[in-house]
Amino acid sequence: MTLNTYETIYILKPDVTENINLELVNIYKKLIKEHGGQKILVQHRGRRHLSYNITHYYDGIYIQMNYEGNGHLVKLIEKSMKFNNHIIRFLTVRQNPLIDVNI
Repeated sequence: MTLNTYETIYILKPDVTENINLELVNIYKKLIKEHGGQKILVQHRGRRHLSYNITHYYDGIYIQMNYEGNGHLVKLIEKSMKFNNHIIRFLTVRQNPLIDVNI
């Protein structure tokens, strides 16, 4: 089975503590590893002002995850995020693999 490269960005509520933030990151990293994901890279993008309010929030904490996996893994992650009360928005996109060029 081939693995595709995905990027998931999710926005946390601004009142989420650092401990909950790190706990969520570890939960999703563990979920990705348990279901065959590889090359997990998590980047904290920080607190940013939203262009428009989402459920009465004007700020959010952005987290970006890059990983390799299959479509089943993406469905599991998105379903988990949908039912998480700390996440106000998420988006997953499939990225084209980078081609190595030898010069």
